[in-house]
Amino acid sequence: MTTMSTARRRRRILPWLAVGAVLAACSGPGADAPGDQSRTPVAAGTLNSVAVVTHGTPGDAFWNVVKNGAEAAGKDLGVRVEYNSAGDPGQQAKLVDNAVAQRVDGLVVSMANPEALRPSVERAVAAGIPVVTINSGEAESVKFGAIGHVGQSERSAGLAAGKRLKDAGKSKMLCVIHEAGNIGANERCAGATEGFGNASTLQVDINNPTDAQSRIKGALEADHAIDAVLTLNSQIAARAVSAVGEAHATAAVATFDLNSDVVDAIRAGKLLFAVDQQQYEQGYLPVVLLRAYRTNLNTVGGGAPVQTGPAFVDEANVDAIAELVSQGTR
Repeated sequence: MTTMSTARRRRRILPWLAVGAVLAACSGPGADAPGDQSRTPVAAGTLNSVAVVTHGTPGDAFWNVVKNGAEAAGKDLGVRVEYNSAGDPGQQAKLVDNAVAQRVDGLVVSMANPEALRPSVERAVAAGIPVVTINSGEAESVKFGAIGHVGQSERSAGLAAGKRLKDAGKSKMLCVIHEAGNIGANERCAGATEGFGNASTLQVDINNPTDAQSRIKGALEADHAIDAVLTLNSQIAARAVSAVGEAHATAAVATFDLNSDVVDAIRAGKLLFAVDQQQYEQGYLPVVLLRAYRTNLNTVGGGAPVQTGPAFVDEANVDAIAELVSQGTR
């Protein structure tokens, strides 16, 4: 045939578009941060296999999008990608150790509990396996020997969310933390409190959504001055919306992250906005980075993270985003 099919052309172009996205994300003031140049690089070769190990709960809508991104990158680049996850830090560390024992060519790890993951990540680096961290653990990534980090700077994103709620005229905020010990969640609330001012936090358990809803309702009933609720997870957002209704409160609800329920709630005027960290990129881009490193010893960012957010979804752009959420890429 003398012409290339549309699908074939897309497969050839997509990897280079992804590389361009990485480079664009790393430009700006943060791109000049010094990196750790002490690691011994592996010999240039090929990238055949990548293990992705996250702290997500199996079946979680957020992490399914990360998985979709990683698997799409593997398909586009001809790399075998195996995704595993465990919410317990000890179990996650074992999954990393298993990947090291299998001698994968590259490793992608989220670090909600960095110290629990540190020995396993450092063993991977010592074994000559390049590591890219994602989502959580930005501050520890370079220290542990990773070649890069892809994600959203949680404190900065929280700061932006807090300022947005304050600009909406709200005066007292409740920030709901859904995972105890999750460094990223704590950073989000700390940033939101800095941006908003008058705020308190509430600890709930994402694995007990009914209790989480009850706790949010109780907080609203105990303090009628709360007029803004910020959740850090799309599943908890739906519970917060229900809690506001049950408490007969007028508090506005905003959240981090997207799913179909969040989209529906924004459309219905029950959610003010969602902070979108574009987690599809957190699955896709690390595979691109690992391939560039394994084949050409390239690194990106100079020690600074590749930022995937924050982006905001509200009533102005929700209709354009909705279809992408339904197909599992946002």
